[in-house]
Amino acid sequence: MTRIPDRGQVRERLSTQLRPVRRALVVTSVYAVAGLLWITFSDLIVGALVTDADTLSQVQTWKGFFFVFVTALVLFLALFRLLTRDRALLRLQHDQSLALRKRERQLTVLMDSLPGMAYRCRYDDHGTMLFVSEGCVELTGYDPDELMGSRAISYGDMLDTESYRHLLFEIRSALAKEEPYSVEYALNRKDGQQVWVWERGRAIHEGADGTMLEGIVLDISDRKRLRDELEELATRDPLTGLLNRREMSRVLEEELERARRYQRPMAMLWIDFDRFKEINDTFGHAAGDSVLQSVTGLLEESVRSVDSVGRFGGEEFVIVLPEMGVAEAQETAERLRRQVSATPQPLGDGRMVSLTISVGVAVYPRHGLTGSALCAAADKAMYQAKTAGRNCVALAHVQEQVHNEQ
Repeated sequence: MTRIPDRGQVRERLSTQLRPVRRALVVTSVYAVAGLLWITFSDLIVGALVTDADTLSQVQTWKGFFFVFVTALVLFLALFRLLTRDRALLRLQHDQSLALRKRERQLTVLMDSLPGMAYRCRYDDHGTMLFVSEGCVELTGYDPDELMGSRAISYGDMLDTESYRHLLFEIRSALAKEEPYSVEYALNRKDGQQVWVWERGRAIHEGADGTMLEGIVLDISDRKRLRDELEELATRDPLTGLLNRREMSRVLEEELERARRYQRPMAMLWIDFDRFKEINDTFGHAAGDSVLQSVTGLLEESVRSVDSVGRFGGEEFVIVLPEMGVAEAQETAERLRRQVSATPQPLGDGRMVSLTISVGVAVYPRHGLTGSALCAAADKAMYQAKTAGRNCVALAHVQEQVHNEQ
């Protein structure tokens, strides 16, 4: 199989050929040299061999014909050699052009078969696209012609400010390290829908043309949604939607660290539903779940936005109250106790049931310096409230401070 030279080889061969003027001079020079040699030596030879005037006249005539034939032959050979080389070069260019078109078709098919959108763009303020694959239609809603050259919209205009800054930061960081970049961000489609995409690319430096970016953009909306759901499941209680025990413990440690750093108080409430087992036994677990959901919603609505409410398990709940001392924490606990006691809870079948809670209060640093110490103190205080008759608030390590305000 004949090997097709690449573009560099063709350019090299073309550059070694004589330019038109020089080539014409070469052919003319060959013809002139042949003519001078013929004139110079043919007259000497004929003069030495022929002395008769009539014969000399005939020889001179035939010599003229022979001169025309020889010089024409020399000119033919010179032109034939040049034209043969030109033909070879033209065939070489033709074959190489066919090969390039074939490779371009293969590359186009490959790009269009890839998921997402392959691109090549300028490294400028708008991400001006020089090439995008057909996948851009499904990804962005725009046709390739609308994106290339920013005819309808620039790629940068499809990103919100935060996503655009994030993308630029990642690209600049990768360029500084001379390595590829990978980044996730939100993209606004032509139909107004927002999708999440993952972009992988790298910079190509092209001298006078500046820096270009080449890469691929994939739609990861489904994967992002699934990941968010998994993260939510990992941190949330599936029944109530509150923070679960593990996430609540993490929040508690963060708030404790902040309280230590700024030497501020922090309170926590340990809440347990009174006689909740009777609701399950009397009305069923579905009714108990309905009551749990209703009460936890009431607790969330009754605390500050900076407070955190979590389910530690069963009917035990914890509330973390940053920047709150003993008096404020007791007041908050009393307010929550009264609200729950005064609000009938739905069983899920149209009926309602009354419910009360017992609350233990512990405050950093008075009742503990660590998360485990505060939890133990608040839990113990909650049992003090249970012992005092339920529907009570008890302060950790102060057994006499039990309240049952009506």
